[in-house]
Amino acid sequence: MVDGLTIVQEGRVLCATIDRGGENLMSMAMCETLSDLLSTPPPGCHVLHLRAEGPAFCLGRDRGGADVDVLRHQAETLVALNRALAHGQLVTVAEVAGDAAGFGVGLAALSDVCVAGASARFWFPEIELGLAPTVVLAWLPGLVGRREAFRLTATGMRVDGAEAARLGLVTRVAPDDALAAEVQGEIDALLARPYETHLEIRAFLRDTADLDRATVDRMAVDRLVLASRRLASRG
Repeated sequence: MVDGLTIVQEGRVLCATIDRGGENLMSMAMCETLSDLLSTPPPGCHVLHLRAEGPAFCLGRDRGGADVDVLRHQAETLVALNRALAHGQLVTVAEVAGDAAGFGVGLAALSDVCVAGASARFWFPEIELGLAPTVVLAWLPGLVGRREAFRLTATGMRVDGAEAARLGLVTRVAPDDALAAEVQGEIDALLARPYETHLEIRAFLRDTADLDRATVDRMAVDRLVLASRRLASRG
């Protein structure tokens, strides 16, 4: 569909493979294609399986240009993909074999499920350019907390898969030689459950992320009542 990104549909699974050389940098066209797939997937699809070919998962995205309009378009394209990962119509499963840096960490961390190989490393290199990665900072504190978000982006330190799992950047770690099988197990477990219910779970987690507990409790009651009435009407 676009250079550097191969999309293959296998039943209810869309497999998106990043394949753009050693660093597997995301181009703006690749980001736009993924956003479109997540927002308007082919009928009957349930899961997007995101993986990569080569030694790295994804070491960031294309940079370039000094024109304000170009830079704004690039930033808005990145934000749009981040939002599509959260608001899209597919459950996302990332398979991280190899390193992830910058925007590549976001692709992994913002997926619903992320399994990383034991040898994978994660880091934010923007500090080396003297750049505050504000697109990253828009979501990172929600996963790892403010202090860890500052430490990771302010130092550019690299963390291994086990530390990434402890911080919440990935779901879990698997041995490198068992990674593909472990990811397939996660996908199979998801496909065994109702797609519509998965969308409801994702929506509730998303809609309540920044709300106070009392409001969340009220929303939980309301949505459980509605869901229970739907189940009863089917009987």
